[in-house]
Amino acid sequence: MLTLFERNDAEIKRRSTQTQEAVLNVLIQSKKAMSHEAIGKKIDVDIDRATIYRILNRFCEDGVLHKIVAEDGKQYFAVCIKCEDKERAAHHFHFRCTKCQTIECLPVPVHFSLGVGYNVESVNCVLTGTCKECS
Repeated sequence: MLTLFERNDAEIKRRSTQTQEAVLNVLIQSKKAMSHEAIGKKIDVDIDRATIYRILNRFCEDGVLHKIVAEDGKQYFAVCIKCEDKERAAHHFHFRCTKCQTIECLPVPVHFSLGVGYNVESVNCVLTGTCKECS
C-alpha cells in the first residue's frame, strides 16, 4: 500500500491522517477514477461525506489527485499514475466507457487546435464511447 508520505511530492506538507490514507489507498488500488460515492462505499474507516469531499479537494489542490467532470456533471477523482509529469496531469483527456462506466486517463495526448489569440490554461475533457476491453 502506498501512503501519502511515500509519494515523495515536495509540495505535500500536510500532516497525514488515517482517513487521508484510506481515501488515497482506495483510489490507488482501484487504478481508475472514482466518484465520491464509490470511494465512500470502499473506504474501510468511519468517515462522513463532508470529510471525504474535503480530503478529495485538498488532494486536488496539492496535486495528488485530479478531478474529472463527466458530461453529466458528476465528479470523479483519480491518482494519475500514468502521468508522471505534473503539467500533463493537469492538462490531459479522459475516456468514459458507456458499457462498463469506467473513466480512465488517456495514455496518449489528444491534439486540438484553436484559432489565433486563444491561450489554453487548463483542459477538462472526457471522451465518451466504448473502451478497448468492452469493444
